[in-house]
Amino acid sequence: MSSIPNPIAAGGNPTVPDLASTPAAKKAKVFFPHLDGLRFVCFFLVFLFHFNKTTVEHYQASQREVPAFFKAFTVLFQNGNLGVNFFFVLSGFLITFLLIREKEHTGRIHVGHFYMRRILRIWPLFYLCVFIGFVVFPKVAYLIGMGAEEHARPLWYLTFLNNFDVIETGHPNSLVLGILWSIAIEEQFYLTWPLLLSFVPLRYFKHVCLLILGGSLLFRAFHHNQPDVLYFNTFAVIGDMALGGLLAYWTSYDSRFLRWITKLPRWQIIAIYAIAAGLFLLRRKLFYSGIPAAAITERLIIGTFFGLIIVEQNFSQNSFFKFAQFRRMSSMGIYTYGLYCLHFIGIYIALALFRSAGANEFSVPINLTLGIAALLITIGISMLSYHLFEKRFLKLKDRFAFIVRN
Repeated sequence: MSSIPNPIAAGGNPTVPDLASTPAAKKAKVFFPHLDGLRFVCFFLVFLFHFNKTTVEHYQASQREVPAFFKAFTVLFQNGNLGVNFFFVLSGFLITFLLIREKEHTGRIHVGHFYMRRILRIWPLFYLCVFIGFVVFPKVAYLIGMGAEEHARPLWYLTFLNNFDVIETGHPNSLVLGILWSIAIEEQFYLTWPLLLSFVPLRYFKHVCLLILGGSLLFRAFHHNQPDVLYFNTFAVIGDMALGGLLAYWTSYDSRFLRWITKLPRWQIIAIYAIAAGLFLLRRKLFYSGIPAAAITERLIIGTFFGLIIVEQNFSQNSFFKFAQFRRMSSMGIYTYGLYCLHFIGIYIALALFRSAGANEFSVPINLTLGIAALLITIGISMLSYHLFEKRFLKLKDRFAFIVRN
């Protein structure tokens, strides 16, 4: 199979060197300039979903009528948690693409080096959040009168099995812990994926991806009436990563698929985004109807269009826009891990500040202001986390890298 041709840098497409001619001692560089903006959009959807859910539940717990504004907001963003699905497809695509380039560049995948890169990126902030969730949050909650015994099991979080803990024991009382289930699935994916790529010849890897997709659909078929299993179980969602991996394989070589994406007509681009938007807005009507086939195929259908957006942004020459054009949004991309892990802390801080100031908790303008404040606080603490904490570990990553960001 021939290497992917060098995309035209002027067109804003990914910079991918011809690794066949790159000296082995020199680290190859790969950069997808439009992924950072996509990452921020994914986070923002999740943030809107969680903030709106927190606000609506507060009205309901106080036996207050939910304002029409938040009812409309719920209709628009009740599926904001699909940002997590997008993250899964994106991870599958990017990790697979980089591992394929490493195998071509060096002749093999250095699994130990891959694990070190992921450890340096994921573990520090993850374990900081685990500490906050199990140690700090209960003490703060007790002081402000929100004390409730935490039923989440620490060992499951320390071993990245907390998504299964959520299935068995329910959501933790500390919402800082509650969002870490997806990080656990990502880590389980990182544990197994490089091993697969190491042992399977590249020409057969698409078959592995298809086999995993089929296996995930079969698992979902057996559990189609168990919503928590369908949402939190690794085997039910691993198809998202496999789908991303399949797209990475097809765009790593001069394939028919790559030529189609590169020359994608604009009417097809419109159709991809329109269908994705429709799935986002109508997800519950389309897939929560009680029909088993709908529950089984939900992630595959939604993930397919999310994946098409990813490759359209990074390879199409006829795009209406590229996310890299939105520089402020793209500049936030490096903080999205922190934004995702820490946004409930931002929401908690904003709530505490507004309550201490005696703000009317049932005023729509006040709640909107609170939401903006929560977002700004989240951005602030995420930037501090990145520059003062995470970056200390990230500086070590390139020591274990063969493919680096350009």
